[in-house]
Amino acid sequence: MNRHCPALLVAAPASGQGKTTVTAALARLHRRAGRQVRVFKCGPDFLDPQILTVASGAPVDNLDLWMCGQADGAARLYAAVGEADLILVEGVMGLYDGTPSSADIARGFGLPVLAVIDAGAMAQTFGAVAHGLATYAEGVNLTGVLANGVGSPHHADLLEASLPAGVAWYGALGRDTSAALPERHLGLLQATEISDLDQRLNRLADALARSAPQAEHLPPAVPFARTLRHGPARLLGDLTVAVARDAAFGFVYPANLDCLAELGARTAFFSPLADQALPACDALWLPGGYPELHAARLSKNRRFLDALRAHHLAGKPILAECGGMMTLFETLTDTAGNDHRLAGLLPGATVMQTRLGALGGQALALPQGELRGHTFHYSRAQTPLEPALRASTADGRPGEALYQVGRLTASYLHAYFPSNPAAVAALLQP
Repeated sequence: MNRHCPALLVAAPASGQGKTTVTAALARLHRRAGRQVRVFKCGPDFLDPQILTVASGAPVDNLDLWMCGQADGAARLYAAVGEADLILVEGVMGLYDGTPSSADIARGFGLPVLAVIDAGAMAQTFGAVAHGLATYAEGVNLTGVLANGVGSPHHADLLEASLPAGVAWYGALGRDTSAALPERHLGLLQATEISDLDQRLNRLADALARSAPQAEHLPPAVPFARTLRHGPARLLGDLTVAVARDAAFGFVYPANLDCLAELGARTAFFSPLADQALPACDALWLPGGYPELHAARLSKNRRFLDALRAHHLAGKPILAECGGMMTLFETLTDTAGNDHRLAGLLPGATVMQTRLGALGGQALALPQGELRGHTFHYSRAQTPLEPALRASTADGRPGEALYQVGRLTASYLHAYFPSNPAAVAALLQP
């Protein structure tokens, strides 16, 4: 039986147009109206979902037809509809960029599209861009547009008048640096690093309510097909997995934590920046994040680094992803060229660089099958260690190295655990 719920996919003609800002503003606006809002993020992203979680007050899952799969997305949407008054999905890049794209997700799940267009440097061409987004491909239901970066009420009037028939005007947002979401090299700052995030979100919601009163009304309801997820076997039953979580290790999919719970594991969170020892655990997961920004502090936490070494020496499993892996090398060289001594469980160093090292979906071919995920980093690993295997990109090219030393498994790959729970269980089983 289908469930129905008002829903919108917030897209744009390109990155940097304001999708996260508008999605967060919509989520906060409807949440303040007393509605339950569930937000999803297209593509493999950790930072936007943190902002959207604060805006909506609920966990934000990812939708990615390659990494997560159609069935996983359909089941998570169907479950969310059971508790939500509104579903919002933030797109990735431009509406038609990538394979699969935000447009493919809109088509695949029957989501109407709201396009956010940065109109700061255009007038009537705004209508042409909207027309192109609406008509470029079959099956994409672009129902409205919202102008971002608008300079004046007259500017907004010009933009609205330029729209083709059938594309609704959703309003305009002006420039407001005090409400802007701050960024760094990997994207937005983490939510916990923005001390006035709630004030910024409320300011954005206020601006949206003033400029686009219709934004406070729910969009039409759309059907979501009944889809149920079948949880994996409890392969980690009664085991405790310690999970690093703080400003240096914050890149965690909520679905990965759900997957560990479904596998039967208990999770024990700790902070490598603050805690002196590991919690009592059978296995350890070091997710990605920003160890390069906190390397001096990490290197001084000698009791934590000693605890890592003792855990490894005891033959207990460690799964380290990207920033987690960087912590396990002998040294980390930051962007200023400073070397920081770290755990030394992997020979060699990681070195920060100014250009992107890798980006995109990749998969590991493990004995239990394919484990999918993505990679996104600005550092490079320098090590004499031979990879145990290499991931492959979505189009079949060689990808990231995977290193194994005893029960330690490390790679730049951020794995999406629900893509193969059995493989994750095998990496974490004592």
